[in-house]
Order: sequence, then structure tokens, then C-alpha cells
Amino acid sequence: MTFLRRRKVPYSSKPGTPDPSFEKEDDKKNQYKSSQRPSYSSKNWSCWDNCCWLIGVLCSVWCFLLFLYNATPDSIPQYVSMAITGPLPDPPGVKLRKEGLTANHPVVLVPGIVTGGLELWEGRQCAEGLLGKRLWGGSFGEFYKRPLCWLEHISLDNETGLDPPGIRVRPVSGLVAADYFARGYFVWAVIIANLAHIGYEEKSLHMVAYDWRLSFQNTEVRDQSLSRIKSNIELLVATHGGKKVVVVPHSMGVQYFLHFMKWVEAPAPMGGGGGSDWCAKHIKAVVNVGAPFLGSPKSIALHFSIEVRDIANLRAQAPGFLDKDVFGLQTFKHLMRMFRTWDATFSMVPKGGETIWGGLDWSPEMDSFNVSEKKGKNNSTHNTVQNTKSNVCNTKGVNYGRLLSFGKEWAETHSSKFERADFKNVAKGDKVANSSNCDIWLEYHEMGSKAIKAVADHKVYTTGSILDLLHYVAPKLMARGASHFSYGIADNLDYPKYGHYKYWSNPLETKLPNAPDMEIYSLYGVGLSTERGYIYKVATPSDCHIPFQIDTSVNGDSEDSCLKGGVFSSDGDETVPVISAGFMCAKGWRGKTRFNPSGIRTYIREYNHSPPANLLEGRGTQSGSHVDLLGNFALIEDVLRVAAGASGEDLGGDRVYTDIFKWSERINLQL
Repeated sequence: MTFLRRRKVPYSSKPGTPDPSFEKEDDKKNQYKSSQRPSYSSKNWSCWDNCCWLIGVLCSVWCFLLFLYNATPDSIPQYVSMAITGPLPDPPGVKLRKEGLTANHPVVLVPGIVTGGLELWEGRQCAEGLLGKRLWGGSFGEFYKRPLCWLEHISLDNETGLDPPGIRVRPVSGLVAADYFARGYFVWAVIIANLAHIGYEEKSLHMVAYDWRLSFQNTEVRDQSLSRIKSNIELLVATHGGKKVVVVPHSMGVQYFLHFMKWVEAPAPMGGGGGSDWCAKHIKAVVNVGAPFLGSPKSIALHFSIEVRDIANLRAQAPGFLDKDVFGLQTFKHLMRMFRTWDATFSMVPKGGETIWGGLDWSPEMDSFNVSEKKGKNNSTHNTVQNTKSNVCNTKGVNYGRLLSFGKEWAETHSSKFERADFKNVAKGDKVANSSNCDIWLEYHEMGSKAIKAVADHKVYTTGSILDLLHYVAPKLMARGASHFSYGIADNLDYPKYGHYKYWSNPLETKLPNAPDMEIYSLYGVGLSTERGYIYKVATPSDCHIPFQIDTSVNGDSEDSCLKGGVFSSDGDETVPVISAGFMCAKGWRGKTRFNPSGIRTYIREYNHSPPANLLEGRGTQSGSHVDLLGNFALIEDVLRVAAGASGEDLGGDRVYTDIFKWSERINLQL
């Protein structure tokens, strides 16, 4: 047993007075301890100390803001906003209800890529306890808790494009499937709320549930999603006295529903067997929002290097961080492997080749006047003055036909002044680094230094050669994609081959249904810088690396240049350029054409972007951004009026802010 030893205090003549010798001894000990203790006032903090301090501050601030978000009554932000900006305008649904508009035609909403929820129904051991819970959408909590397990379950089989063995992830059903992408980040919630204001409810409003990762035809093969859409639309029409539906697809959902309209009338077993007049009997209007009818250049950058402008800028600000194995997660490699298993992403590859997107020395938007000076009508739904100037760059002299260039010089030099090496016949195999131990195997690891150099020596790629490039660097990936999607222009739409489902989502290789009373709208945002082309460089060789990167060091020669951070920008909604969203309704389908033999009426409605007036407005009510557009009051009012029975002429016909009709006329397409 150990006893505490009590220090003996020697006798002092005065009671309570300590011995001076002991005081001196204590002073010496204290001085010694002080000399050994680090002085934090003079310490030079290490990078690790700074990081820990910063993480602690951010976590504390985040927890405090989260507490305020959950504790503050909903009415307080609205009250503060009203005190600053004055009374808020009525939401479109409230406004139209006061005008006497009520629910009329049943409405079908079709979400786009990544916005619909996915939940787990069978998984590996690492996913224990997640049965029936969301893997995609909501809080994304499982991504933070077990990232590698989450990536394994959200990816598809690299050979079949379907579920990996032992894993079943399925789409969430109902309006909650895509009302919010994550907490506080609306997708369809604002439109749904405004539809409810004029009398809609779940029995007259349907959200299409489909797995947006799968190729369009595979959603039917695995889940019978197309058959479910057909049955639900037939039920809505039957229970609403024969009133046809108004369909509102968004983003990739536009292409998915275009595929559906061909599938539903095609004979079984490839199609739904509804007959050639099914669409005419069941669909009043298709109101496309943010429609990538002809694809998006972003898809090329994502397939080529898993980059877009924001990711490339993040990589530039933190060099090497996203390429390294951070906490067991090689970020870029895992993202590319996951993305390349999602066959639906192939639907976003630009369609129409150089005829639509331009060639080496021309593009439809080339040499147009500065669209920032283009005036348009006010697209506000209430009596406020809106800025009608587009917030984009000066497009004079920019050649958007060069979708991908290896160096600024080759993006600007006339094609007659340089030669391009042929890369397609260069053999692969001389590996640039040790890739035999790569945990995440990409097809880039099968390339060699000669093949990488040959790709860069080709200098410039247009939409006419970009598919050859992807087939060269990722032949297995493209073989799977080519079996489900096509990107050309049909010579003769009566050829039997166009009866195959791979052509059904390409508006340039398929006909619209025979439904002369139907209307097709293209509603999209403008006035935002939208990716249209890229300047690349060859990355420094390393083990298991992605050999190509957007060269963020390259910028234009002026402040208003369209080239910034290695990315050429044009007008659009930040995701889809105007030429992709507007051409089909401006020219390809306008009147009776070989793509629109029954003369379905088409309308273009552009929404000029206006940022929120203050932070309390959130994402704003006049946004032209690709997803935020679903909260644009002017767009919502147009959707509600069509659902209530209005026609395109009742809305005022076309409303444009850009030169879409001028650009469309420059495209030499046989109609």
C-alpha cells in the first residue's frame, strides 16, 4: 500500500510563518518548470496546427449555423427579408389562383440525371443496416461514414451496365423522389408547391421514378420503368375524364421522355406496343426545361478527364490533393470509375457532329455581336424591372467548333497553318508508369507514352473527331455506350435501322410522334457563362494517373474574353449551351420537317438570368441556372398556365434574348 507522504514543516517562532528556505526551494522549482514549459505566445505554429485550428473553427461555425437553421422559426427569415426588401410578390400559384386558374390537365414530372433519389435493397456486408435507406439524395450521410462502400454500391457493373452481383439499388418513388436533392436544396419542390396552390394533388400529379444511371432501354429491362410511365399516364387520363397530360421533363429527363415517346408507340418486344396514335391520345404538351436536346460539352470533359470548370479550378487551387490517396480514397480515379459505369451519361454526348457544333474554322455562334447587348422582353411575373442584359463574354472571333485543344495556340490558329498527327493507328502498350498495382483500374492504364503523345499531337478535336478520341482512349467504355446511344444525323429516317432503340433519344435520328395537336416547348435559362470548349495539357506521369487535365493557367487576352481557366464559355444556363437547348424548337422541328412530319407546334421561352437581390432570397426567383431555373417564377407561371389549359399562343409565342434563330439559320441541315 502506498501512502501519501506529508511534507514536514519545521518549527517557526511565529505560528503560520513558513520557513524561508522552503520558499527559496519552491521558487527554484517553479522557475525550472517554467523554463521547460513551451511558450505558446512565441511558438511558430506548424501547418498541422493551422489545419486543426481551421477545421475546429469551421466545425464550430457549421454546428452553430445548423443549430440556428433548426431552431429558427420559418417566419423569421421571411420577416427579415420583408423588412429589407419590402413585401414579397405572390408565388405564381397564388397569383394565378387569384386570377381564377385551377387544376385542369394532369401533370407528369420527369427528373433529370442525379436529381432523383436512389435507395438500397440488397448490398454487401459493409452496407449492413442500410436496407431501404437512401444512398443517393437526402443527407448523403452514408457517403461520409463509409465512402468506399458507398462508391461500390452506387456504381454499376462495368461490363453489363446493370447491377453488380449482390447489389440492388433502386429509384425512390413518389413526389419525394426528387422534390429536394439534399436538405434545403430544392429541385421540384417549388413547382410542386405552386401546382398545389391551383388545386393539384398527388392523384393529379405524378413524378416519374427511374434509375438515371442506367441506359434508357435498360430502365425497362431491369425495372420496367417505361411500362410504368405508360400505365400511369393512361391512368391519369382515364381518371380525369379523358384530359391529356402535360409532361414537364428537366435536363436529361428531356432525352429520356423523347426515348419514351418512340418506345411507347414501337411494337413489342422492343417497344411498348401502344400504337402509332398513343401520344396523340394521351399527351397535350411536353414542356421541356433546360433541355440538352443535342447534348452538352460538359459530358466530353467528364468522360475524358472527370473534370469540368469548377473541378479543374479546385484541382488548381489544391495541386495534387484530389489525385492522391487521401484517407484511402483516390478521389479522381474513383469518381471516373463510378461515372464511367453510368451508361445514361452517354446520352449527354454532343449530337449532330460538325453540322451542329461547328468545325475547325467555324461555329454557329462565331462572329456574332456581343450578346450582352441583346435586349429582350421582361420575363418577370411581377411588376419589377429586370436587367435584360446577358451576363456572358464577348464572342467576337471565338471558334467554338474546336471542342478540345491541346494548347491555346491550336485553339486560335487557322487550320491551314498547322498539321495534325493521326493518333488512331498508334499502338498502345508501353506503360508510362507502374500501373500493375492500381487499385482502381481505368482504361488509361493500358495506354502508353506514345499513345498519350499521339493524342496531344493531334492538337484539336471537333465534335466530328471527339468520338474517335473517346473510342481510342476508352474502347471498352465506348463499345458499351455505342450499343445504347447514337450521335449522328439521319440521311433517311425511313431506313429500318432507325427502328432500333439506340436512336430514339437523338432528335436528329428519329421522328416526333404523329400528334398534330400536341405542343412542344423548350424553356431554358440564358445569360450565364456556359462551358463550350476546353484547352487541355498532358499531366505529369505518375502511377495510376489520369494523363490529361484542363489547363487552368490559360486565359484570354482581355477581361471579357470567353477563355478563362482553360475553358471557353458561351451563353446558356451554366450546363447546356443555347445551341443545344434551342435549335430543335427554333429550326429542326419548326413547322413540318422530316423530324416533325405532323407539324407539332414548337415554342421557345428563354429566361434571362437575374441573381438574387440579397442572401435572404436564397437561390432567387429569377435565376436562369440549370437547376435553379425550376424555382424561376416566370417559368413556373408558364408551366402552370399550360397545365391549366393555355396554348403556346396564349403565352405569347416565342420569347428570346439570344440569337438562337440567327445561329440556327447558319446550321446547314436538310429539313
